Amino acid sequence: MLALQRRRKILELLQEDGSARVSSLSRLFKVSEPTVRQDLEKLEEEGFIIREHGGAFLKSVPQQVRSLSLQHLENMDKKSRIGRRAAELVQDDDSLILDSGSTTTEVAKNLTLKKNLKIVTNALNIALLLGTEISFEIMVTGGEFKPPTLSLTGEKAGKFFEQIHVGKCFLAAGGVSPEVGLTYPGFIDIHVKKAMIEAAAEVYVVADSTKIGKVSFASLGPIDLVGWIITDDGISDSDRRALESKGVKVIIA
Repeated sequence: MLALQRRRKILELLQEDGSARVSSLSRLFKVSEPTVRQDLEKLEEEGFIIREHGGAFLKSVPQQVRSLSLQHLENMDKKSRIGRRAAELVQDDDSLILDSGSTTTEVAKNLTLKKNLKIVTNALNIALLLGTEISFEIMVTGGEFKPPTLSLTGEKAGKFFEQIHVGKCFLAAGGVSPEVGLTYPGFIDIHVKKAMIEAAAEVYVVADSTKIGKVSFASLGPIDLVGWIITDDGISDSDRRALESKGVKVIIA
C-alpha cells in the first residue's frame, strides 16, 4: 500500500472510531511504528487530527460530541431520500434495529409519524431523537462510546442483540461491493453488526450510491447476508444487476 493510500485509510479509521494507538495502526497496516508516526504527523499538518503520546484523535471530535453532530455528513440529499424511502417500509407496531450513522439517522427522522414502534439502537443521537415519542419503546445497548458516530460498540453492545429478535434491521455500511461484500473502515463494529443481522428477520442496508462498489478496510461478510439495499438513483445499472444476481433486492429512493 502506498503512503498516500495508507494515510487515507488511517484517516477513514479515525473518522469512524475517533482515535487510535500507534501500536494498533502498526499491526493493522503491517508497517513500523515510526512509519505510522510519520503518517500521523502528515495528517496533523493537514489539519485533520491531533497527535498525542502513543496515538492520535480526530480534531473535530470534541466539538462534534458537544453539539451531538455526526462526522459523515456528505451526500445528505441522497441520504435524506434514502431515509424517507426506508421509513415507508416501517409499519405501526413494528420492531426495529437502527444502526448508528448519518443515513440511519435520516431513517429515524422519518419515523416520528409512526405509532407503537419498538426500537433497539446503539446510536445515542437516535435514542435522543426518538426518545420523546410517547408511543415508542426505545432500548439502547451498552458498550464503549465511539464519538464520531455518537454510538456504542464493542462486545457488550454485540451481546445486547443476542437477547432480542426484531422484524426489521436498518444497517449502515462503509462499502457495498457485489464481489467483496459489506465492508467498514474499522474492525470494532463488525461483531455488533453481525449480531444485529442475526437478530432481525429482514435486513436492509441503507447506503448512498457513492458507497456502491467501494471497499473499505474491514469485511463484515458477503453481500447476501442482507436481503435488501436501499440506495439512490446514482447506482449504475451494472452494479444493480450485479447485486441482484447475488439475491439482494435493490430499492431506489
